[in-house]
Amino acid sequence: MKELRYQLDLLKAMNRKLAEKERMYRMVCDTSADAFLYCSFEQNQVEALGQWRDFFDFGIRERKEIARLYDAVDDSCLSSLQEVLFPEKTKEKVLSAECLLKNKDKWLQFRTKISYDEEGNPRDKVVCISDITKFKKQNEELTYMAYYDELTGLYNRNYFVRRLEEFVREAKETGSVVSVAIIDIDDFHKINDGLGMVMGDELLQQFGSFLKELCGKDIIICHLNSDVYCMGIYAPGGRSSVEHIHGMIQGRTARPFQLSSGQELQITVSVGVAEYPEAAVSALELMKCAEIVMFKGKSEGKNTIKYFAPSILDEFLQSVEIEGRLREAVSRKNFRMYFQPQFYTGNHKLRGVEALVRWEDSDGHMISPSVFIPIAEKNGSIVPLGNWVMEQSVKQFASWRKLYGVPFTMSINISALQCAEEKFVDHMLEVVKRYQVEPSEIEIEITESILIGDFDMMADKLTQLHQAGIKISLDDFGTGFSSLSYLKKLPIDTLKLDKSFVETVLTDSASRIIIESIIHMVKCLGFESIAEGVENERQCQYLHAIGCDVVQGFLYGKPQPPEGVEKILQGICTK
Repeated sequence: MKELRYQLDLLKAMNRKLAEKERMYRMVCDTSADAFLYCSFEQNQVEALGQWRDFFDFGIRERKEIARLYDAVDDSCLSSLQEVLFPEKTKEKVLSAECLLKNKDKWLQFRTKISYDEEGNPRDKVVCISDITKFKKQNEELTYMAYYDELTGLYNRNYFVRRLEEFVREAKETGSVVSVAIIDIDDFHKINDGLGMVMGDELLQQFGSFLKELCGKDIIICHLNSDVYCMGIYAPGGRSSVEHIHGMIQGRTARPFQLSSGQELQITVSVGVAEYPEAAVSALELMKCAEIVMFKGKSEGKNTIKYFAPSILDEFLQSVEIEGRLREAVSRKNFRMYFQPQFYTGNHKLRGVEALVRWEDSDGHMISPSVFIPIAEKNGSIVPLGNWVMEQSVKQFASWRKLYGVPFTMSINISALQCAEEKFVDHMLEVVKRYQVEPSEIEIEITESILIGDFDMMADKLTQLHQAGIKISLDDFGTGFSSLSYLKKLPIDTLKLDKSFVETVLTDSASRIIIESIIHMVKCLGFESIAEGVENERQCQYLHAIGCDVVQGFLYGKPQPPEGVEKILQGICTK
């Protein structure tokens, strides 16, 4: 009797323990965000646990009913779901699959674990079902960020380079060609400055959307940066040729873009093209060559398409080399001053000299100003170089005036960047004062480029210098489009006629008409006129006859070192 009671008590304890464990397992399942299916092969029973009703609107009680899950998922997921739900068919122990629900923007992950007895027969299995929609969306966002540009929806730079490298590898194997085109929106900074970055970004989006329509199996496009796009074309030809696509781009840019603000914007683009294997044999090198060609095209005129040529690359590499040497030369002030004399046409007396900077490299070779001055303007070294020229010119002039006592004018060229410096006026007046020269004997030469941008600021600085006694000369007159409007707005003393007119004045009637009209206008305005590029006596006689005041050119003197000017001054003193 006692033994029976003991066994009953033990059985109750075991049942109580089992009930507690079942309650614990159910609590674990119920507090989980997942749903579970427990399947007993021995009893042919299936029990749905956890948050099953949050996932499905039907229940499952027998093993054969598990197949009802097929109707819940997208057809593309059926094969993988079958493998996961019935691992006993392949004797797998753990399987997993990600499935998209039908007609729902929801992703579920099915994970199955199955146990087998000693003979290898399935005993029971558990299917865990998790909602991974948030994870999938985050993963899709990360994937999108890894491959696409957020602003335009085109490929980003990194993924584009990978795809372009695939094009190049395939072209190498098949002997095909790959074209790379850099597409740059002309003067985009004016849109950003004038309308703001928001409107600028909208324009980039609209143009990017148009370019996206051109993409295909063999055409890839990325938003490289700011207003620059890059296109790769595998085996170009026909409708996928660069010429055809450029024609489509030209057709689109011929029509204005309509912004959300209601404003219409019309743009032009400059395109540079390089091809594998002619220009380069790697993706990055192709892009670099296309970019160099594009910038070359922009420098020669915008709204163009230009193709790679070895000479363009050689020129670019030379400019890069010169730029590096130029920075060092500016730092060490490794320059020399030359001066070109100017003479009155009537009495052939010295009017003055124009200060010209020359650069002699370490090998003793003279580098043309037409080569290094544009580079200096581009990289900003023109400012310290220009200040050095100003200092040396005034210093040299002061020395000559003290030694020879001959009155004449020192003309100094001023760049736009130099004039834009905040302390430019103060610096110049301080240099003139330090070397104790008369401001009226100093003349600064400007071109129209100095007036592009903040015209009022530049005009104010020139007015301050003019009021201090310094003369203002407008150089290269007649080559710009706005010169006439400047004459009444600026304190001009002298106009210099561009040498392109003087070169043809004896043979071209149009040049004569232009020069005679300018000289007449200058006389009426009370300005002084100087003709540049005078190389023979006949030119000089003609210019004197029509009233030109001063000539400058090889006829009376090439640009020369200080010693040459000193001979001229000595000759004047001995007369």
